[in-house]
This record gives sequence, C-alpha cells and structure tokens, in this order.
Amino acid sequence: MAALFHILLFLAIHFQVSSSTSDTLNKGSSLSVEKPDDVLTSLDGVFTAGFHQVGNNSFCFAIWFTEKSDHYKNRTIVWMANRDQPVNGKHSKLSLLKTGDLILTDAGQSNVWSTSTTSVTPTSLSLQNSGNLVLINSENVILWQSFDFPTDTLLPSQLLTRNTIVVSMRSPSNYSSGFYKLFFDDDNLLRLLFDGLEVSSVYWFEPWLTGRSAGRSTDNSSRVAVMDSLGKFTSTDKYNLTASDYGAALQRRLTVDCDGNVRLRSRAKPGENWVVTGQIFQDPCKIHGVCGPNSVCSYEPSTGRKCSCLPGYKMSNHTDWYYGCEPEFDYTCSRNESSFFKLSKLEFFGYDYGYFTNYTFMQCEELCLRLCNCKGFQYSRIPSLSTYSCYPKTVLLNGYRSPSFFGDIYLRVPKIHLSSYGLPQEEYSLSCLNKMVELDRTYEKSRVSGLVKFLLWFACGLGGFEIICILLVLGLITRKRRDPNEDKYGKYGYHLAATGFKRFRYAELNNATKGFSEEIGRGAAGVVYKAVLADRRVAAIKMLNETNQGEGQFLAEANTIGRVNHMNLIEMWGYCSEGKHRLLVYEYMEHGSLAQKLASNELDWEKRFEIALGTAKGLAYLHEECLEWVLHCDVKPQNILLDSNYQPKVADFGLSKLVNRDDLKNWSFSKIRGTRGYIAPEWVYNLPITSKVDVYSYGVVVLEMVTGKNPLKPDVDAIDGEQRRLIMWVREKLLNGTSASDIEARIGEVIDPSFRGVYDVKKMAILLEVALRCVEEDRDARPTMSQVVEMLVQLDKDQEH
Repeated sequence: MAALFHILLFLAIHFQVSSSTSDTLNKGSSLSVEKPDDVLTSLDGVFTAGFHQVGNNSFCFAIWFTEKSDHYKNRTIVWMANRDQPVNGKHSKLSLLKTGDLILTDAGQSNVWSTSTTSVTPTSLSLQNSGNLVLINSENVILWQSFDFPTDTLLPSQLLTRNTIVVSMRSPSNYSSGFYKLFFDDDNLLRLLFDGLEVSSVYWFEPWLTGRSAGRSTDNSSRVAVMDSLGKFTSTDKYNLTASDYGAALQRRLTVDCDGNVRLRSRAKPGENWVVTGQIFQDPCKIHGVCGPNSVCSYEPSTGRKCSCLPGYKMSNHTDWYYGCEPEFDYTCSRNESSFFKLSKLEFFGYDYGYFTNYTFMQCEELCLRLCNCKGFQYSRIPSLSTYSCYPKTVLLNGYRSPSFFGDIYLRVPKIHLSSYGLPQEEYSLSCLNKMVELDRTYEKSRVSGLVKFLLWFACGLGGFEIICILLVLGLITRKRRDPNEDKYGKYGYHLAATGFKRFRYAELNNATKGFSEEIGRGAAGVVYKAVLADRRVAAIKMLNETNQGEGQFLAEANTIGRVNHMNLIEMWGYCSEGKHRLLVYEYMEHGSLAQKLASNELDWEKRFEIALGTAKGLAYLHEECLEWVLHCDVKPQNILLDSNYQPKVADFGLSKLVNRDDLKNWSFSKIRGTRGYIAPEWVYNLPITSKVDVYSYGVVVLEMVTGKNPLKPDVDAIDGEQRRLIMWVREKLLNGTSASDIEARIGEVIDPSFRGVYDVKKMAILLEVALRCVEEDRDARPTMSQVVEMLVQLDKDQEH
C-alpha cells in the first residue's frame, strides 16, 4: 500500500510541475503563466521568451530583449503569440504536445492559440540567438517559426515576404493590433496602409505616384525585404532605409509604430535606451488617420505634432485622437441653410466626390451645395498652371496645414452659426495612446479535493442515468398515445415557436405545389414554385440546389432568418429539411420581380423612387439591425419582389451569409457570390468582403431603374463602337455638365425614355448621385445602406417643407 502511495505521488508531481530548459522546450512539457522563471532564453542571452503582462491579470506569450531588470515594464517586446486575446494570470500555460502541436491554453482550458502542427517524430521548441522561436522535429525539419508571423517588429535577418504583414501596436501600452500595416502589395511594391475604424487608405509611398516615379521597381516576383545586422533595410522593389549608425555591431530592430511611422532603432547593450537611427517619415502629419476625421494636423520639429478640431467640431473621444472630431451643429442638407467657412493653406487628402478641372469658385460652390453629402470643397491650383480645380469632399480626413499648399478648404456649415466659426480652436499634443489594457480575467480556483470531485461526478452521473431512463419510458408511453398522423417533427410539423415559423414535410409541399409543376422563378441557388398551402395561403416555395451544407447548419440558419422581420424583406414562413431536400417557404408577391416590371416599362418614376428607398431600408436592416448581420451577396432586380401595392421586398437573402457580430474581421467566402454585372470589384480582386459589396450591387440596380438600361447589355450610345459599361456611361454623361441648366439637360439624356419627360428632376438627380457613390471602385468611398436611407428620406422631407 505504501509503495502504491509513493508511485501515485511521483506521477502527480511529474504531471503537475511544468518543465522548462534554458533555450529549449521538449515534447510533453509546458511553461506556466504563474511561474516567472518558466522562460526560454537564447544561448547568447540576448532574447527571452515567456509570459508577459499586458494588463490587469492579462498575459501574452512573447519574445523580448533580455534586460538587466526583468520587470515587465522595462521589456522591449519583439513578438507575441496572442496579442489580441490575452490569457488569465492563473492556470494558463504554453504546452508542447506529443503530437507536435504547440498550444496556448487559458485558465478555462480553452485553446487560445496554436501552431496547428503535427509530427510523428519527437519535436522541440527552441529560442535561437536571432530571436526566432523555432519548432523543429528530430529530423531537423522546421515545422513552425515566429519569424514567419511577425507582429509589429522585424529583427535582423527576419524576412518580410508576400505572405507576411507587420502590424503596429494600438499604443505603447496596448499591444493589440493597431491601424498601420507594412506589406507587399499585388504590384510587388512595398507599401504602408492605414486601416482605420471606418476607412482605409495607402499612405506610402504617395498614392498618386507610380512605382517608377517613386523610384521603385515592379520587375520582381519574390517580394522580399530584410534588415541586416549592420542596419540597412532593403527591399526587392529597390527601396532602401539605412541607419545613421550603419556598420556598428549593435542590437537592432525595425518597427511599425503606433503613430504609423516605420523606424529603425539601435542600442549598444541591455539597459540602454533605444535610439532612432532611421525613419520613413520626417513629417508625421503626412501619415493618414493620425488625428482622425474632421481634424487638422500640424507639425513643428521643436514642438512635435499637434491635432486640432475643425471650427464647429469637437473631439469624439477625449482619450483617443483616432476617433477624430464630430460636429457641434446639426448637419443640414438644404442649400438655402448652408454657407462656407474658408480655412487657408489647409489640405484634406482623398475622399473626393470627383475632380473637376478649370472650375470657377462659384461653380465649385454650386456643385457642393447640390450634393447632400458634401462636407466642403477644396479649391486649389497646381503651381505650374493658372487654372483652379475643384474637389468636393465627402469625408474630411487627413487634414494637413502647409504654408506651401496652393489652395484652401471651404467648410460647409449652417448659416446661423457662421459668425462663431472664426474663433481659434484648441490644439492638443498628440502622441500614441497611453492607456493600459483592462481585461476581466477573474479565476476562482476550486478548493474541493480530487476525491470529493470524483464522488460528486459519480453521483451526478448516476442520477443523470436514472433521469434518462425515466424520460425514455415516459417517451415510449407518450409515443403510443400520439395521433398516428403526427410525424417526427411534431403535430402538423410545427415548431414550438410563437412566431408560427413552421417546419414542413416534403410530402406536404409536394402536394401544395401540385408536384412542383408551376415554376415562377429560377436562380443560381434553386428554382421557385407557386403553391397553395393547407391553410389556403398562397406561397412561393424555393427548392435549393443540392449542397454540402449539413442539416444542423441549414436548420440553424433557417431559424435565424425566420426571426428576421422587416416590411421591406420577404417573409419566410417555414422550411423543409428531409434527406437531401432543402426547401424554403416564402410569402407570394403578386407583382413578381422588379426585373419583370422594368422589362415591361410598367413603373413610373414615383414607383421607382419608392422601390429604391424601400430596398435601401431592407438592406440597411440586414446589415445593421437584425440579430445576426446578413450579407445578401446577390442584390439584383430579380431578387427585389413587389407586393400588391408595389412595395419592394428584398428576397433570396435567406442563406446568403450570416455574420457573427463579434467576428466582423473574419468574414470568409469560398467562391464569388452574385451575378455578373452586379458584383463588386472586391470579388474579382480577392479583397476582403464586407457589406459594401451589397452597396455596390444596390447602386447598379438604382442606375438600371433610373436609366432603364441593363448593365449586361452593350451601350447603344457607345463612341466609336466601344462597348462601355452602364456605370461609365452614366458617369461620363453627368460629370461633363457645368451650369445647373446643363446638368439638368444631361440628366435628361440618361433618364429612362419610358418616362416621356415626366419626372421629378431633383429626385432623379439625387438617385443618380446616390447610385454613383454606391458604385465607387474603392469600397471605403461608398456609403453604408443606412446613409443611403438617410439621404433619400431627407430628400422627401425637404420636398414636404
């Protein structure tokens, strides 16, 4: 008995104690967050890997330069495994499994991060003298290495490739991912991107330059950049950044800092301060997004960078300049209530409604007043020319004051407040954020002994088994008493839901459609049939094409869509899922689809305006208001149905793409969705898919409604036989106008001839403006669907007054 006790005690100690070595972690071992000495140290002592505190009881597994003082606030972090998902300060650990997978688990034993590697031979994790954390098997094959997954830092010999991105920290004390990214673009050129809270833009090298004019070369396909140990950063596109102390044997690092600048730093030995020996930007105001929207950046070498709000605006968030400023006034779209306030030598880069050359000041002012979303206009000239150009601004971002700028900005403001805009605005010193991460990482350690736990679990298990047996017996008794006409889904197939959402039997829908004999529509996802249900309601039954989607996923998504309720969305009454059959049951629309009515010229301009407004409301609800956000992914006239009063209802959104609100950055699609002629450029260029793809498709639909032209057909007015797309044709027709009468005439050239000249010019002009904004190539320049609704509703209100 004593021998057995000693064996059990040995096993308990063996499995509970984490083990670490100086530079290597072997399979079956782990590093504990609760043991500060559980670290890996490179053989030369320069680098250390272990748990680093990033907030209140919050830790990340990281690599840092070894310091004389090991306090976490003195560390210079060069890599993190879980920068956006810190773990608890109790019972979290990094473990190297016998399967070859390196995993980081939180206190609740959840898998926070892993290398997702496997190996049939023994593996080990080692921290090399270069600062590279390497997972290698016994055959010296590298399974994973930290150099392939940089955070905000590159070390000497660490490659930046086509597959890696360096992302800034959020602030000096907030290690989570920030807004600035260094990466290789698809044209083989190294670039910097501002990926902000609402917009994104490339700010280096200058977006208006080509590779050749910027001194870059696209004649490479390797896309590699690296910093050597002497202090020179080189790229395959011929970009070079050399440290001022080049040649000395020092500790070095290159970082994308939280203010968007890329800097080289060096120091002679641990404990010394890091010295900036090179940086891309000498003027930090040239970096996009540094002061947020509706603000101005100014820079003096002696005082540094400063931010200030535009006249009439105030800070949105007093702890974070990246949120910018917000208006203190109620924005008005009425031209009679608007005026302009001049700000000299001030430039706002990007987000123009258009670029209009050789415009007079009055023409530029008139153009901005006509545009509801115009926040102001920039009126400037190129130094070598005597003519001025007009840039109406839809967003006031990247404001920069420069004495050498040949132009001014004219801020659109309400007339009643114009006299108060001349007051000086308060300026604030701007540095990166300095706010500690505060995360709730509480953990209550159980004080119950193992034996007591075992007895409790055994008792619960025995009791649970008895309950299951009782329920099975009761179920058999109840089943015998059931109505023989009831099926496995409950009486008449109804779910126990207050909404009346129903699960139909396949045989029931087969009878309702008379064997699926009356087809009323067809699309890529399936065929739609007319049906009369048992309760005499007329329905539309959509039989989905065969899919690999499992029944569980189909049922979950169908139930979610069943809870979506909006007057401009088609109502789904139920579904069927039996074997390979997947069917959706919708309400029936008397007037069919918008495509059918456009083809027959049955809709006047008033109906089309109301259809555009109603469709926008339905899409805005899907994007922003329902329980789970839904991307439609196939907005087109065929999927906009009309009821007996010609009210639009967006259809075929049922199983398009449900989006978890907590996972907005990870929307993924296995293939292009949509219909040719209506799909956004993001699908073609393999860019991240957001709700803006629906906005683009909506814009094409509105252009089709207003012009009566199908985007898939050649333009009958093409010049020299060139077939131009509908968007290009409309934009060319409208943007050449100058005076109000000229613009009105040009609108008449693109309006559907079936109107026979009878339409509201202002409403049609706004519809065209909205449509052209929605079909911008840059998704960040497009409005959201809720903003579209606001513009159209505001127009109705203005006309009522």
